[in-house]
Amino acid sequence: MAQSYAVAGLTPQQWDDEFFRDYVRSSRFKRYMGTDEASIIQLKEELTKKKGDSVTFALVNELTGDGVTGNTTLKGNEERLNSRSHKLTVDVLRHAVAVDDWDVQKSVIDLRNAAKVQLREWAQKKLRDAIVTGLGQIDGVAFTSSTAAQRNTWTANNEDRLLFGLAKANYNATFATAVGGLSAGEQLSPLVLSLMKRMAQAASPKIKPVYVKEMDQEWYVAFVGPRAWRDLTEDNPTTNVLTLANRDARVRGVDNPLFTGDSLVWDGIIIRQIPEISPQTTVSGSAGAAIEPVYLCGAQAIGLAWAQRTKSTTDTDDYEFLHGVGVQEIRVIEKLRFGTVAGADLTTPKDHGIVTAFVAAAAD
Repeated sequence: MAQSYAVAGLTPQQWDDEFFRDYVRSSRFKRYMGTDEASIIQLKEELTKKKGDSVTFALVNELTGDGVTGNTTLKGNEERLNSRSHKLTVDVLRHAVAVDDWDVQKSVIDLRNAAKVQLREWAQKKLRDAIVTGLGQIDGVAFTSSTAAQRNTWTANNEDRLLFGLAKANYNATFATAVGGLSAGEQLSPLVLSLMKRMAQAASPKIKPVYVKEMDQEWYVAFVGPRAWRDLTEDNPTTNVLTLANRDARVRGVDNPLFTGDSLVWDGIIIRQIPEISPQTTVSGSAGAAIEPVYLCGAQAIGLAWAQRTKSTTDTDDYEFLHGVGVQEIRVIEKLRFGTVAGADLTTPKDHGIVTAFVAAAAD
C-alpha cells in the first residue's frame, strides 16, 4: 500500500490529519471498521465535536416476531425492541520523540517529519494491540489481567457463544476446568469453524453476520493466530478441503476489502490470520497443552471511539538544544457487551458480536 508523507507548506493541523489517516488506514483491522451497526468494529467520533468523556453504543438485535396478516389488528401485537446500550469511557494516549541539536532554521513541520515514521509505527502498533486485547477481554478486563472469578462469571454468561476444543460438550461453567480438559489434538479445523458459525446463528441473541453488498451474501470473520492458522491449513486429509475450497474462491468478492490480504474463506466465514493473537500464557490444557483463542466475529463485535484524533505538539529544552515532537489522542477500544436482563444494559452481559473458541495450538 502506498504511503503518503507530509509536504512543505502543511499546517500543524493538516499534518495531524494526514498522520491520523495514514496510521489508521495502514491497520490490518481497517477493512473491518465502519460507522454503522453492521460493522465488525464500529467507529464513533461524536466526542470530537462535543465535550464529554464517554460515548454510548446502541446495540439492537433482530426482530423475531411473526407480525400479523390479513385483518388482524396490529395494535397490541407489536414486538418490543430488544435493545441495550454500552457506554465506553475514553482515555488519553500519548508518546514523544526527542531530537538533539535541531537546526532552528527548520520549520515545525520539518521537526514533525523527523519523527513521523517512528511515531506512526508506534501508533499503528498501539491500535492493533488494543483491538487484539479487546477481542479477548473478559467483561472489559484484559484476559491476562482477569481473575479466576471474572473468567468464571464470563463463561457462565456466555455459554451459547463459547467453544472449548472440538465440541460443545466440552463446556464447563468453571473456565479453568473447561480449558484444562482440552487435549493436544483439539486443534482448529474447518469443522470447528463451521460449528462456531452455527453457534453464532443459534445464540440468543444471535450474532449478526456482515452483509457484503457486492456479493449479496452474509459473512462472519474469524481472527486466527499463527499456530491455529498453521493447524487449519496444514496439508492433510482433514484440512485439505479448506485448500481446495479456496483454490477457486479467490474470484469471489475480489473488489471488496474484506477479502484482501492474508485470508481464506470457508462456509460463509472469512478467515484472517492475525500474528499478534498468541497462546494464552496464563492457562493450559491437559498435559500442559498450549491454548490459543479464535474469535469469530459478526456485527458490533468491537467498539472504537475517538474523543480527539491525533494532535501533535513540539517542545524545546536545554537552551534550545533538545527538541521534541509528541502525538496524543483520546480514545477507547472495547469488546461490546449486551445485558441479558430486560431494561438493564450490562446486567448478566454477553459478548454482543463474538463467538470465542479455545483450541490446542502446540509450539513448532
